[in-house]
Amino acid sequence: MSDIIYPRSPRETMDGWMHLPRYIDKIRLWLAGKLHPDYQDNFGKGFDGMWLQAAGVTHEQMIEVVRNSITDGQVCDWVRRNVKKTPAEKAAHAQKMLNYPAPDDAAMQARLKMRKEQAGLAHRDDIKTFVDFIDADEGRL
Repeated sequence: MSDIIYPRSPRETMDGWMHLPRYIDKIRLWLAGKLHPDYQDNFGKGFDGMWLQAAGVTHEQMIEVVRNSITDGQVCDWVRRNVKKTPAEKAAHAQKMLNYPAPDDAAMQARLKMRKEQAGLAHRDDIKTFVDFIDADEGRL
């Protein structure tokens, strides 16, 4: 049996923000010393970094917000008070994630292909983006 505690799907949303619940899960796991090594290299980077950039906050700020909260609701309240983005900006962030990598991004398409091969998912033609890959790799798709 796997010793990985999977964070929520990157498709999960909170306050209209795609990926935020997953990022919170990763922070909580990291704070507890239980974030699996497979997640360490991209912690605060990758999709976490895309969310941070879209929201206009730092990784360090979010770690402190989560550290000082007990519930997701408290984190959500902080985001509502401190991250002033329109629904259109949140939707644009979601679309960027759902369509990454772009079909014409040869380097990232090659990386997705490599990751699928490494995970034994090369036969899965339905996996076209990294969001698809994450959900398939973690057993949700």
